[in-house]
Amino acid sequence: MKIKNLLLAILAFNGLGLQAQTAMKKMPESTLVTQPQWAKNAVIYEVNVRQFSPEGTFKEVTKALPRLKKLGVDILWLMPIHPIGEEGRKGSLGSYYAVKDYDAVNPEFGSMDDFLVLVKNVHANGMKIIIDWVANHTSPDNKWVKEHPEYYLKDKQGKFIPPVPDWTDVIDLDYNNAQMRAAMQGSMILWLKRADIDGFRCDVAEMVPMDFWTNTRKILNNVKPDVFMLAEGEKPELHDAFNMTYSWKVYHALKGLCRKEEGKDMNHLCRVIDAERTDYPQDGLRMFFTSNHDENSWNATEFEAFGKNAKASAVLAFTLPGMPLIYNGQEAPYDHRLKFFDRDPIEWNKYMYADFYESLVKLHKQNPAINQWNNKGSLEWLIKGSDKNVMAFMRTEGKNKVVVVLNLSDENQEAEIKLPSFAGFKEWFTGNLLQNGNLSLPPNSWRVYVLNQ
Repeated sequence: MKIKNLLLAILAFNGLGLQAQTAMKKMPESTLVTQPQWAKNAVIYEVNVRQFSPEGTFKEVTKALPRLKKLGVDILWLMPIHPIGEEGRKGSLGSYYAVKDYDAVNPEFGSMDDFLVLVKNVHANGMKIIIDWVANHTSPDNKWVKEHPEYYLKDKQGKFIPPVPDWTDVIDLDYNNAQMRAAMQGSMILWLKRADIDGFRCDVAEMVPMDFWTNTRKILNNVKPDVFMLAEGEKPELHDAFNMTYSWKVYHALKGLCRKEEGKDMNHLCRVIDAERTDYPQDGLRMFFTSNHDENSWNATEFEAFGKNAKASAVLAFTLPGMPLIYNGQEAPYDHRLKFFDRDPIEWNKYMYADFYESLVKLHKQNPAINQWNNKGSLEWLIKGSDKNVMAFMRTEGKNKVVVVLNLSDENQEAEIKLPSFAGFKEWFTGNLLQNGNLSLPPNSWRVYVLNQ
């Protein structure tokens, strides 16, 4: 379909006319989102193509697919793959999120054919692939600037403006413009049809009007019914259009506890985890993580964030009801903040944490008590709000049970868990049997006891 006809079709589908930007609305009783079967119990892996290898190309990501499949990855999320603007560029290579052309690939990463080969091989390995989509803004030299300057917000002097003052390499789009909305949706459709990708991770989703996402969801569902949408945001209303949202609150509560920040104790963390169960729709997926490109580049590596509790924090992320994320390099492990605007390849260090993550992935995917993937999944507290920075909870599915115990303190701790019976529980990582409820926990340690029946 020619782009002009595609835009007209989208406008007709939307029935939009000009619509003012709207605030997030109350979560509806019903939702457009149905979780695809392949997303349930899945593990997502974020790929920073530029830093993934010394070459920084799609071809190198393709070569790594057998390793990622062995790790247990189900969904690859690629940071933006589009050409990067040159006007206002930061650093030598610029920000991936300053998109110059929504319909092309960044030549830094390879050709369109290279990307299509990557997608084909992802699918051949039984995985899915989603790409980062930057709907809120573009680079100042995006092709729309000359062709459709009316697509952008402007100040009183008629100058283009950034969405945030510090984001000097991008300019803000105007969601009052129906033609711009349709053009954005048209580009998303082109990627589904041309490349056969499986969905989108949508950058700063909360900065884009919610009605755009709900309309877009309807349109994309008509193209690919099982399209997967990840929102960079965590407002519950986003689940009206998105399969999954970020659990920033759990990340920051856990990070604050590990850093001994005021008010960020075990009581606070447990309250935040409880809120996950009440504040979000039952079928809404929440993404848990100990790192991602934003945290890694701008704030802290997982080792800076969680210190000696880095592994214990990953255990928590993989055992809460939701989908865990692995950011490339965590399996190395690579304790380094990757540069954002320049080449800074990961040093893979013989993948020394690969076995640890493989074991967590198997637990997450194979155990019926853990792989209750959404908020319908059980979570019963055994130790909650401990002043010793110890927590314990049990997840259950039928006769299958998993007990997770974390000592997030820097001291040895004695903890007692109470169960009707301890028979048959085996520690996931060591194979040791659980003899009774009295546990001696070394500093910064974890225990995961599994009962499969």
